Amino acid sequence: MNRLSQSLLDIKPARPWSGFGLVAPGLWASALLLMATVPTARAQGPAAASAATAAGTVKPAADAAAKVLLPGDNLVVEGIPPIAKELQERAGRYTEFRGASFIDWHPKQRQMLINTRFADTAQLHSVLFPGAARTQLTFFPDRVGDAHYQPVTADNFIFSKDIGGGEWFQLYRFDVKTGDITLLTDGKSRNTGPHYSHAGNRISYMSTSRNGKDTDLWMMDPQDKSTAKLVLQLTGGGWEAGEFSPDDKQLVLGEQVSATETYLWLVDVAKGEKTELTPRPAAGAEKVAYGSGLFSKDGKGLYVTTDKESEFQRLTYIDLATKKHTYLTTAIPWDIEEMTLSRDGRTLVFAANENGISRLYVMDTATKKFRPLPQVPVGVIGGLDLHSNGVDVGFTLSAARQSADAYSLNLKTGKVERWTQSETGGLRPETFSEPKLVTWKGLDGRDISGFLYLPPEKFTGKRPIMVNIHGGPEAQYRPGFLGRNNYYLNELGVALLFPNVRGSTGYGKTFLKLDDGFKREDSYRDAEALYKWIKQQPQLDGERILVTGGSYGGHMTLVSATHHNDLIRASLAVVGMSNLVTFLERTEGYRRDLRRVEYGDERDPKMRDFLQGIAPLNRAKNITKPLFIVQGQNDPRVPASEAEQMIRTVRQSKVPAWYLLAKDEGHGFAKKKNQDFQFYATILYLQQYLLK
Repeated sequence: MNRLSQSLLDIKPARPWSGFGLVAPGLWASALLLMATVPTARAQGPAAASAATAAGTVKPAADAAAKVLLPGDNLVVEGIPPIAKELQERAGRYTEFRGASFIDWHPKQRQMLINTRFADTAQLHSVLFPGAARTQLTFFPDRVGDAHYQPVTADNFIFSKDIGGGEWFQLYRFDVKTGDITLLTDGKSRNTGPHYSHAGNRISYMSTSRNGKDTDLWMMDPQDKSTAKLVLQLTGGGWEAGEFSPDDKQLVLGEQVSATETYLWLVDVAKGEKTELTPRPAAGAEKVAYGSGLFSKDGKGLYVTTDKESEFQRLTYIDLATKKHTYLTTAIPWDIEEMTLSRDGRTLVFAANENGISRLYVMDTATKKFRPLPQVPVGVIGGLDLHSNGVDVGFTLSAARQSADAYSLNLKTGKVERWTQSETGGLRPETFSEPKLVTWKGLDGRDISGFLYLPPEKFTGKRPIMVNIHGGPEAQYRPGFLGRNNYYLNELGVALLFPNVRGSTGYGKTFLKLDDGFKREDSYRDAEALYKWIKQQPQLDGERILVTGGSYGGHMTLVSATHHNDLIRASLAVVGMSNLVTFLERTEGYRRDLRRVEYGDERDPKMRDFLQGIAPLNRAKNITKPLFIVQGQNDPRVPASEAEQMIRTVRQSKVPAWYLLAKDEGHGFAKKKNQDFQFYATILYLQQYLLK
């Protein structure tokens, strides 16, 4: 179970946007015009068509069109040259990677619910045993996310889904016997975090249905959606419901103020009243962050993660009567980020983030002694959950040479089983590049780190490099599977570097807060220091640096294009903020206050002036290198207006500016057909502006 600050950041929100016109200009318009000549000739009738063919006006156009990869109906393409189908043929195998995520155990049988993609979007599947066929259960045009089995009868599970990436999630009930799907929520509000009670007769969830902004606590018997009831009215969007107490009379409620400040409450379900479990520190004292809580079997305590009196998130036991904290993992100098408790309360399994690599441990809750589980393959682990048998731990594991797949570990025998074997397009992942941890000095002499991937030895000389900056900014790049990125390494000879600049998680709460508010430019300078470090590396070509990233990484990309233009060759920003002031004014209301804590409150005149002064939009005149912007029209986090205003401003100069908008996507592309086109366009961009 992730800390609240991370899990809430990972939940996606939605916002409509009028966008640019739908006519593709430039070379794309020319290519489409060629195609248009074919149906025009046919519309004139057979005789006219034959005459046109004889005159040689149709066949050349058809031939030209056949050689061009056309964007889907929901893509708006501007400034991007036609993409030859030959490129698709060369790179297509790298689009056929598949991954699978462990979602939930069947409560009565040893079988899994997983998430994977066979068509255009990821859907829910069942797997009856390790290596068994994946049986698809949901078939929607949009991806389906989390799901939870009814814990007693297992005759249904609850899942969530949005439309077009808008993140206005709805809850659904899936009937296991019939396959029938029932919409449980109103179809228009945002509904997240469903949890079944232990008795299985109700679910708790968070919803904005009262006013569209504030996230309240609701409950419902999922067999009868008319029983939906507002339990606790709350203010703001930073609330998340946790699990029920063993007797179902209470549940834990998390309140996120920021990534570095979260608190826990206990809710009396019958009364609809909350009691603060983790009081706020005194004025001027250091803020504290708590993760989601797991009740002990006797209901007298709560297992949580917290950085109280520590740099890192420690596994902690809170006595509910006295509120005393007992710290259980002080010996591990890293964040504890996932945990799961057996139904009998005797066994607790948790994962530590040790410099990006996940390490599993098991604890005897009676003695509070724990030991590592060394049998687990090295990689990044998520979604820990103990089966009702108390023995099998389910999880998802990803590594540089392995796509994400569902696994289990038997605590008694130590046996690790891989439940899914995701396809890799016929490629051999065992030959892919392994990451190397590298460090450089930031603006203040502080060590900043990242993971460097080098191309195969067949590429000689100094290699051009793509720097990919993560989002969040309270996130962390970890060495999981690179997917399509492997093409840049293996086929183009481009090195990849994934930095964790200040403000990233995983390196302690002091490091996490180093870019807050008026310190925002300090992370910009870390990027500048990185580009200068690259120029000193003998195996890297410091004259050919391309910067990319998504969300806040997209913002850092635009920062690099405007603040460090002379140090880079080109930039590719995906759903990035071009101006933190306009971003804060337009991001969805339920998440705005959380973002203000991180970036600063744009309503404060001094902060507003500061943010306007550093905004890439207001420094766009500095851009002399090519720019590529990718955006989803339905993005609720970073509204498409952030991309629109940047691309329009840059086009006032003669700088090459590519723009790709998906009308059916939100915060990043989720549909394979859109992902594929973005991938091919990126290859073309690298060929034109990085490799030459």
